[in-house]
Amino acid sequence: MIAGSKVRFDVEALEERAGGTVFSRGEAYYSQGRVRLLAVDPARVLATVEGSEAYTVALSGRGGDIDGECSCPAFADQGVCKHMVATALAANAVADHEPEGLGAFARIRDHLKAKSVEALVELIVDIAEGDPALFHRLDLAAAAHRADDETLEARLETAIDRATRTGEYVDYKEARDWAKGVDDALDAVADLASGPRARLALELAEHAIARIEDALNVIDDSGGHCGGLINRAVAIHVEAARVAKPEPVRFARALFEREIEGDWDAFAGAVEAYADALGAQGLAEYRRLADDAWAKLPPLTVGDRRGGVPSSYPRLIRILDRFAERDGDIEARIALRAKDLSSTWNYLRLAEFCRAQGREAEALRWAEEGLWAFEDERRDERLVGFAVELLRKAGRTKEAEAHLWRAFEKAPNEELYRKLRELGGEAACERTVTFLRARLAKEKATQWSWPADILIRILMIEQAHDAAWEAVRRHGASIGVRESLARESEATHPAAALEVFRERVDRLVAAGGDRQYAEAAALVARMGRLHGKEAQAAYVADLKARFGRRRNFMKLLT
Repeated sequence: MIAGSKVRFDVEALEERAGGTVFSRGEAYYSQGRVRLLAVDPARVLATVEGSEAYTVALSGRGGDIDGECSCPAFADQGVCKHMVATALAANAVADHEPEGLGAFARIRDHLKAKSVEALVELIVDIAEGDPALFHRLDLAAAAHRADDETLEARLETAIDRATRTGEYVDYKEARDWAKGVDDALDAVADLASGPRARLALELAEHAIARIEDALNVIDDSGGHCGGLINRAVAIHVEAARVAKPEPVRFARALFEREIEGDWDAFAGAVEAYADALGAQGLAEYRRLADDAWAKLPPLTVGDRRGGVPSSYPRLIRILDRFAERDGDIEARIALRAKDLSSTWNYLRLAEFCRAQGREAEALRWAEEGLWAFEDERRDERLVGFAVELLRKAGRTKEAEAHLWRAFEKAPNEELYRKLRELGGEAACERTVTFLRARLAKEKATQWSWPADILIRILMIEQAHDAAWEAVRRHGASIGVRESLARESEATHPAAALEVFRERVDRLVAAGGDRQYAEAAALVARMGRLHGKEAQAAYVADLKARFGRRRNFMKLLT
């Protein structure tokens, strides 16, 4: 199949990523000659593949690093499709000695280079007559050279409005084409951003950003085609502002309002992005506005989050932190983070910041304050772990252990137990088991809750399998815990393990499907080591009697 000794794409990696079914279909498409390579060069492979219609495929990367996209619906759903597989195989079939630029586009370029300018103009105009999208692109480009500012602004604004129009909803299958239309409209604005019409580009980019933000509320962008449009429009806006040099104070006020009020954070980080355009005067105004808004916000503590935290809080912190960082003012940066302590996450963020600045004692103080402030709620294990780490580093192991116990008693789990065991040794194990058994006396298992699970898992960590099985018999356990215990202790407790394995086999076979049958058959084989020959034969006979109609499963048992 492959003409050269080296292939562009690793076939095994391609099959693993696509899956067996998709790969087989793509292989069939390639074998049937449905792939037409348009361009093969070091950066990419471009092709069309004939399926229910002609789909465009673009691939990049080499070896096992394969990336790309396809215009078919399956790519939007799954990320890899048969058309991509077929294209990769076709690219692999190109001989190593073929020149770069192989494909239809290479031939087309050579053909066009031989044409005169007049002939090329006529050719493009003829194509544009039947291609509305190309016509609009060329019309806008021509207008940019000939029209006055007022006319050009009106035409480009109309083009942006047309491109960003959505109707009631844009399905994810339509999002790619929508994004392409918007990108084409932005091309025309980008062409103006670095030249004498930069001020016009600035206004048009603002209009485009607003339109894109509104549109994204009614677009299913699961394929990720539209999210980058805001970033591109903002990049055009930044460049246009750099060249146009708008009045700095007014521009700072407009930018500040957009950063604080915007729904999509399009202008996040404006202080850095627009520093050249704002200059010293604009930056000073930006900072004044942020300081004034920040002074009006009240400090937030425990319970204040119930009413919701204003979106301006994190945005103002972000802005003012940039200025404080530029000044090297660590105290100001700490004070910013300390104003909103309405969640354990904010305490953790503040503590981590202090540690990053080399202030470990202060970091520990904030972490412990957060734990005490939220004492009545479930402990945040990230904050607990942070405090414990610093306490242990300071040699204060008893205090570290106390924090772990308070967290464990509120919400027991294996990770907390392991940390307790590491600090407290055998005594921590005994205390944990005593605590959990006392709690079990007050709690009963339900269909959705198995309170004994944590005790059993801890007993498994300690290899106390007798006690673990006793807890199962006395209190019950979830299916997952019983199966884990059975696998771990099958050598010492074969009877208990076999009972669990039989239940597992029955569930798998009843569910049906080749994967379930294969797992069930493998488990049956494993049980043979525990049953003994006669008991295993009797068990298999029983399975055949009960599930004889499951032919695919029966094949695996023979």
